[in-house]
Amino acid sequence: MSKIYGYARCSLAEEKGQDLNRQVRELKAAGAIEIFMEYEHGDAKVKSQQAQMFAQAQPGDTIIVLEVSRLARSTQQLCEIIDTVREKHLRLVIVGSITLDCRNGQADPMSEAFLQMAGVFSQLE
Repeated sequence: MSKIYGYARCSLAEEKGQDLNRQVRELKAAGAIEIFMEYEHGDAKVKSQQAQMFAQAQPGDTIIVLEVSRLARSTQQLCEIIDTVREKHLRLVIVGSITLDCRNGQADPMSEAFLQMAGVFSQLE
């Protein structure tokens, strides 16, 4: 049975004014059963909870995030994530934006291109 994971990330710790509660609520509403959360700068090369989520995900599973910028803040990072999604045969859902479904081992080229473009814009934020 496939699982649905959510990923929530903020750059600053809760005491600095950012919290993950809104993201968690919205991820649950979108269907996430298990949610990985962390406070880590978006440019960080290693996001431990994100890495754990991708390590745990099995073929056919779904990863849900609210915005591309929560997942990656550079085009390179996003391309690496897309490669992981493709290699592990996952489905990546950016809520209200785009779904990259690689459960059959391939991605729709238009979806992949659109996601990469979104990554470029998140880098500019």
